[in-house]
Amino acid sequence: MVSLRCIMVVKEELRKLGIRYVNVILGEVEIFEKISEQQRETLRENLKNIGLELLDDKRAVMIERIKNVIIDLIHHSTSVPKVNFSEFLSEKLEYDYTYLSNIFSEVQGITIQQFIIFHKIEKVKELLLYDELNLTEISYRLDYSSVSHLSNQFKKITGLTPSFFKQMRALRKSSLKNE
Repeated sequence: MVSLRCIMVVKEELRKLGIRYVNVILGEVEIFEKISEQQRETLRENLKNIGLELLDDKRAVMIERIKNVIIDLIHHSTSVPKVNFSEFLSEKLEYDYTYLSNIFSEVQGITIQQFIIFHKIEKVKELLLYDELNLTEISYRLDYSSVSHLSNQFKKITGLTPSFFKQMRALRKSSLKNE
């Protein structure tokens, strides 16, 4: 669950099944009482029908929690705090970073750091498209050590420089206007 809409949909499914919950946040549901196997299977099917998945495996749940913390931090906050991500994740999830890193890499096939970089670059693309901030401001907002570091990561991930990416978008916009 990565959006408020997903949370609303999950709450509605729980309500339909008469499952009382304490809290529903991104990627997690805390229920009030133990549910029956029938309720669990019905919930699993209902969620599957709307494109969501019920995770029972503790490793899968932990990976979703890691992803949600990172996504929330990068995409839903006004700026990325100037903290060490490993310390931040350890504190937030109350687990040793080595443990988190190992299960994430085993299951996802990439490191947590690679996942963070990918999402930071996605956020850079989004901010470039909004055209409200320059590259220096974007670099500062996402806690890059320099514009050069941001540009190098951007090119490594996308194959394009940030300025070329922005130019391509502008060219596409103007060609659409001319049609």
